[in-house]
Amino acid sequence: MNKKGLFITFEGIDGSGKSTQIELLANYLKKRNIDFILTRDPGGTDLGNCLRDILLNYKGKIFPTCELFLYLADRAQHIEEKIIPALNSGKVVLCDRFTDSTIAYQGYARGLDTTVINELNSIVTQGLKPDITLLYDISVETSLSRVGTKKDRLESENADFHEQVRNGYLKLAEKYPERIKIIDANRDVQSAFADTIKLLEKLVDSPDLTKKLD
Repeated sequence: MNKKGLFITFEGIDGSGKSTQIELLANYLKKRNIDFILTRDPGGTDLGNCLRDILLNYKGKIFPTCELFLYLADRAQHIEEKIIPALNSGKVVLCDRFTDSTIAYQGYARGLDTTVINELNSIVTQGLKPDITLLYDISVETSLSRVGTKKDRLESENADFHEQVRNGYLKLAEKYPERIKIIDANRDVQSAFADTIKLLEKLVDSPDLTKKLD
């Protein structure tokens, strides 16, 4: 795909603060008149919102392979309906979670074959990969304390599960250091956001956007 825009994804275990950071960056770009969309995976489309509700709130048992394909179905719709059109029109796409989440959660934590997941991800995304992925790394102990008592289906998993997710993310960052950049999210929100801006100023491969971020 010969896209014109910039694709930035935000990753991290539950409670890492990534959703707060993506909102801060959205406000930052808005003030600088940079054209962008803010979306999420799952739930970036009307169909995706239905799938998200099942994935996060279904009270029965969802087996790992079924869970995987629900995420993939959401992503296939999301890519076609929202992400590719936005990138082709030259917009910056800010996406809360993407393919790395599936590798970390369904691969490393659920135990599904990561090679197969990568192949399936490639099919549903039509080979599209983020230009930059910001990984907000936080200790599991801190993350669980931030989530609170009202938890969705995945947040309700035990600490060992979240530790495996975190380790999965760190392995991905080690494997793809040019794309995935780690930000220490154990600190306060503004310190993490300052690092977010520094990374984007340094890494965004777009003279126009870099100029506007200065």
